[in-house]
Amino acid sequence: MTTKAQTYLVTPLIEDADAFAPLLSAAIRRTGAASALLRFAAGDERTIINRIKRLAPEAQALDAAVLVEEDATLATRGGADGVHVGGGIEQVRDAARRLHPGRIVGCGGLRSRHDAMEAGEAGVDYVMFGEPFLDRRGSEIAPPTEETFELAAWWAHLFETPCVAYAASPEAAEALAGTGAEFIALGPWAFAAA
Repeated sequence: MTTKAQTYLVTPLIEDADAFAPLLSAAIRRTGAASALLRFAAGDERTIINRIKRLAPEAQALDAAVLVEEDATLATRGGADGVHVGGGIEQVRDAARRLHPGRIVGCGGLRSRHDAMEAGEAGVDYVMFGEPFLDRRGSEIAPPTEETFELAAWWAHLFETPCVAYAASPEAAEALAGTGAEFIALGPWAFAAA
């Protein structure tokens, strides 16, 4: 039996939380998103915490779990439901030790089956495939949809830990729906239509 994948939103880099709040709410309503990964432009600790505190209640009021990129401490202090880690297995283990069992720990930046299995063994609540990475110029590059499809389908078939397949475009989202992944992540493009 195949169940329909839930939507997982990945925001663009957010600088002005007040201006972004209505876009976040509209995107969650339009897509029925179960979760949202908040990504922030550079700022000091207090600024980031304030951005989280401004946006987390918007999403949580619509029954969407809120995750913050990389920093477990900021996620907790800002009132997010968890953290999305992409900085390596030691950071994943540290986040799991600090946040489990009360908060979500997800892992992205996975480029191989081995990386994914290490994350699963570290006790993450989900793994994400297809997440963009930065090239040498600092531009975000998403792996080919075919690569994401192959990894997500492999994982969904063999493992119980939920899988997120990142869709860099609406066309990729349609293709990735056939992987069996529990979640399809819609990138910043999903907010352009909000």
